[in-house]
Amino acid sequence: MTALSVNLNKVATLRNTRPHAEPSVLKAARIVLEAGAAGVTVHPRPDARHIREQDVLDLAGLLKDPAWTGREYNIEGYPDERFLALIERVRPDQVTLVPDAPEQSTSDHGWDLPGDAEFLRPIVARLHELGCRVSLFADPVADVIAGAKAVGADRVELYTGPYHDAFGKPAQGSVLNTFVAAAGQAKQLGLGLNAGHDLTLDNLPTLSRAIPWIDEVSIGHHLIGDALWMGLAAAVKAYQACLAGE
Repeated sequence: MTALSVNLNKVATLRNTRPHAEPSVLKAARIVLEAGAAGVTVHPRPDARHIREQDVLDLAGLLKDPAWTGREYNIEGYPDERFLALIERVRPDQVTLVPDAPEQSTSDHGWDLPGDAEFLRPIVARLHELGCRVSLFADPVADVIAGAKAVGADRVELYTGPYHDAFGKPAQGSVLNTFVAAAGQAKQLGLGLNAGHDLTLDNLPTLSRAIPWIDEVSIGHHLIGDALWMGLAAAVKAYQACLAGE
């Protein structure tokens, strides 16, 4: 079954509206792991507007607990030296490289490949030397998927924002077919496959049925939003049920 990694950025966003430590990112991590999530995701941006460097370190310590053996730590970000130095300290299971500009409110496009190949190739190699799996944030475009393979990435994470925007509208079928084609290409090339951005309890089952070989989805905004009504552990279980076809 596709693994669920819970993005904790929104918990940190809420915490940062007050000058103290609540709601606790660590407590949220424990709850989602106890509820059965396969791992946690964070995206430490340069302005620390949500996840801070100390959160990254604290979560690394939490995931070293034998109770969470086999759970995955996924860190997303733009690979500047600040970010890479943090990765060298933490050495997470997976690093997802995204082409975010500092002022972006959220990730909204994948890498320009093959255009970014010369920039990314040595970074991918550097992360492999640290023992990290490397995933590249990617639009569902043939040249991009092939380019990810060419620079040595282990996986691509398909940016599913366009799928969310088309869901329930006339374009849904054609947009979904674009993602299925990209996912099939990744599979043929031997790339692992992740997906993330604006996946919901409504649109996730359709995507999961259409592309059952997705290795992992990373979900934060909508899962944390659903947790306001149903509770965090229950929200995790609801998304897992979607992935299981229940």
